Amino acid sequence: MWLSRWRTETVTCIACGETVPRSEAREYDKYGNRWEREGKTFEYFCKPCDGDLCRYGREGLEAQLTDLEAGEHSQEAFLRRYVCSLEERRRVEER
Repeated sequence: MWLSRWRTETVTCIACGETVPRSEAREYDKYGNRWEREGKTFEYFCKPCDGDLCRYGREGLEAQLTDLEAGEHSQEAFLRRYVCSLEERRRVEER
């Protein structure tokens, strides 16, 4: 029964805002482990936006974005803070 609902359900892409059938979307788990499904809700990307994603590891990224107060400042201010944090991390790793 849930299969037929899954085929007709629509979801919204978190990147572009387009509404697409669930069967034409890709799950996104911001914690990086979409296979542990119990108690989780997922966000979705449409196939074109999913194809544009970077596949590099993102361990610690969500925590870093939270620490940098992503979404709470202008994009310019956030990017400045983000670049500074990357430069600081690189300096620490080079030591």
